Amino acid sequence: MAHAVPARGTSTETDTRRRTATPDVFGERTHRVARWAVPLAIGLVYGYWAAAIRRHGDSVTGWNLLFGFLTVLAFVVLYAVVRAVAQRLPREGHAVLWGAFAGSALGFLYAQSGVAMFTCVVVSLLLAAAVFATLFYRYYTHEDAKGRPVT
Repeated sequence: MAHAVPARGTSTETDTRRRTATPDVFGERTHRVARWAVPLAIGLVYGYWAAAIRRHGDSVTGWNLLFGFLTVLAFVVLYAVVRAVAQRLPREGHAVLWGAFAGSALGFLYAQSGVAMFTCVVVSLLLAAAVFATLFYRYYTHEDAKGRPVT
């Protein structure tokens, strides 16, 4: 029985090095720009949100703008640090670090509304636990025991 020969550049079951789950449609330059543009855009939304919560419906002041921009700066710097450090950690540490970052970010926003600190801590810990569980499951099912991606 005759079988078709795979064309050059296509993946076969024996060639797992080149097989990816999704195609890479963007170039290296686009990925480099997105590596900083996406966190900056998220940081701008986060800073605006924090400033709007802190304002409590009053008019925008210079101090409010300064608070918003400093929040953007802190968010982007912390995001970059977490991203750089998390890549070097095993899956447990990676998930814990991102969970702590997400919980802290939510706790800071929630604290700006003036609610009790205990409530902020509980809500932050709940989100951090959910992010940890989700990311640990994802890393555990997509990596082998040595932390290499499973194809």
